[in-house]
Amino acid sequence: MPAFVPVFESAATPMPTSVINLRLPKRRLDGQAADVLREQILSGRFAPGLRLVEATLADQLGVSRGTVRAALSELAHEGLVSQVAYTKWMVPELSAADAWELYSLRGSLEGLAARLATERRTPETMQQLREAYERLEAAVATEPRSAVAAADLALHKTIVAITGHRRLIGQYKLIEQQVRHYIVTSNADIANLHELLDQHEPIVRAVADGDAARAERLAHDHNAPEVEKFAAELAQANGRHGEILPLPPGRRPRRTPTEEPPNQGGKK
Repeated sequence: MPAFVPVFESAATPMPTSVINLRLPKRRLDGQAADVLREQILSGRFAPGLRLVEATLADQLGVSRGTVRAALSELAHEGLVSQVAYTKWMVPELSAADAWELYSLRGSLEGLAARLATERRTPETMQQLREAYERLEAAVATEPRSAVAAADLALHKTIVAITGHRRLIGQYKLIEQQVRHYIVTSNADIANLHELLDQHEPIVRAVADGDAARAERLAHDHNAPEVEKFAAELAQANGRHGEILPLPPGRRPRRTPTEEPPNQGGKK
């Protein structure tokens, strides 16, 4: 993806105003804009605490403020941004409490999914599971950390999908992007990414072996040490719980006839 200039407000740094050429394929404009902005957040280029301003985003993306507002609303539904004023939004700061809430909810869903996947396994679904794990192995061996995080999440999504449980799949989708964001952030502290294989291989093996109780326990608990370490580092860095997490260091859409042009005056 082409470089994207972060859009934010702070007392020390003025908000960039240059237009970036981000050419997006034909699709619903707010969906295209959401995809671009989501990637900036998940990659860490839009760091926690950055305030996103509709007018400047609209200028950079070459769309209307209404389109940007719809895109940001979609990301807010995913938990990736929060609204701080009617036309201003922020990438949320991640706290120890956030990490614990996501871990406890994710663990419950993934534990249930592992048990159900074990009980409902077939030769076809076990092949899907093996392929998902092999993609994680390949990513760990050769790919950047962003690709490893995507393969990590894809493995968990495969287990959830194997269950065929529509409501479980729907609930997991609600937190999917937050899980990916957390994976990217927590994996940044892992020096040797092969540790991820040691964490995930026992889950895959338990599901394939038909050991439902073990699969559920492993899937529920597999990232507990990372969450505890992560929360402790957050608390230590900020002196108390609930403070900011410091993260480690496209294209313009084509308007349809019904799409209003970008607001050049900065008001709407």
